[in-house]
Amino acid sequence: MALTGIQIFKLLPKTNCKECGVPTCLAFAMNLASGKAELDSCPYVSEEAKAQLAEASAPPIRPVKLGKGVRQTTTGGETVLYRHEKTFFNPTLLAATVSSDIDAAKLDKTLKIYNAFQYERVGLNLRPELLVVKDAGNGAAAFAAVAGKIAKESEFNLILMTENIDVMKAGVEAAGFKRPLLCGATAANVDAMGALAKENDLPLVVKAGSVDALIPLTTKLTGMGLKDLVIDPGSREIKQALEDQVGIRRAALKAGNKALGFPTITFPCEMASNLDMETLIAGMFVAKYGGIVVLSDFSTESLFPLLLERLNIYTDPQRPMTVIEGIFEIGTPNENSPVLVTTNFALTYFIVSGEIEASKVPAWLLVKDSEGLSVMTAWAAGKFGGDDVGAFVKKSGIMDKVKHKELIIPGYAAAIAGDVEEELPGWKIIVGPREAAHIPAFLKSR
Repeated sequence: MALTGIQIFKLLPKTNCKECGVPTCLAFAMNLASGKAELDSCPYVSEEAKAQLAEASAPPIRPVKLGKGVRQTTTGGETVLYRHEKTFFNPTLLAATVSSDIDAAKLDKTLKIYNAFQYERVGLNLRPELLVVKDAGNGAAAFAAVAGKIAKESEFNLILMTENIDVMKAGVEAAGFKRPLLCGATAANVDAMGALAKENDLPLVVKAGSVDALIPLTTKLTGMGLKDLVIDPGSREIKQALEDQVGIRRAALKAGNKALGFPTITFPCEMASNLDMETLIAGMFVAKYGGIVVLSDFSTESLFPLLLERLNIYTDPQRPMTVIEGIFEIGTPNENSPVLVTTNFALTYFIVSGEIEASKVPAWLLVKDSEGLSVMTAWAAGKFGGDDVGAFVKKSGIMDKVKHKELIIPGYAAAIAGDVEEELPGWKIIVGPREAAHIPAFLKSR
């Protein structure tokens, strides 16, 4: 059971050193109890207290770090059943499958294609993280060759998938430096796979025929000293797979079942006959509650919608999605093109930029930081005032890009026009439409 703030406070050094970032040890204890602070932030806590606090403050679903390098990532670590209760923390990881019998030339081509799958969205670089090397039964040497090539020549991190301990050892020897996830512990080989994972300090997937059958396996592995586990209940029928995902999450969060308190791995690639259906199933697991989703292949029409779904679900609902402040070119604007300004709420940006693009009138769109608020809300909150907008226009650099001195402000912020004019002497402030849908007609009529 989680400790209260007062119980945590009793275990802290009570120095009030402020090195954790808050004024007192009591405040730090309260933050730790509510999940707003990390135990590592306290430099003076004793080892004995650290052991007690680490256990008490650990999330009900263990966070597991996967891979090394620029795409090192974490799965698990979740604390709520529903996103609106708090937030989801570590996004579902997306993986594609590469068979160990693939020839070198085709693998080179595949990696080149996969590496190109990167998408810019609201200032973020969206891309998949993992590749699964699946044992095709053609021997340990072939398995190791594919795993090693991907590990050395690609930014992707790896899942090594085989239940054959000798094949897995070869894969670890070739790609162990990339800290791959070993996917292959079952009731039949749990001792050998557990020993291999422990010896090399690697995370391990545990697979069983049901949720109940997972419990003795995870209990055995944790007893061996393994903590970084990922679980697979083995269900490959859609309805049962969804029920298992929900059941595992509820058992860990509501019932405190530590034997099931691990992230999950799901296999839409084994549940459908084509990539379209795989994508639909993967979308279900992104929402509920797959830690890793394995597809047979990556393609833009499948991957991009999943990345967007993941972005939306794993965006903190208490913090609006935002766009970076700056100048955005819509079309190919020139020195005579109109200049519009709006807030950095992502939805506002996409709607406004979309309507400008639809108008076929090239334009400059200035996006001002409003802490993720819409135009009307930002104006009401004093975060889109005339003085602020005028100062932003001055520092934005737009004056170096255009010859004219006209600025179009949102219709909902018409009240700031006078203040903007005072801040921008010589500029003409034009009040644009209140509704974004009217922007195309407005721009075309100018």
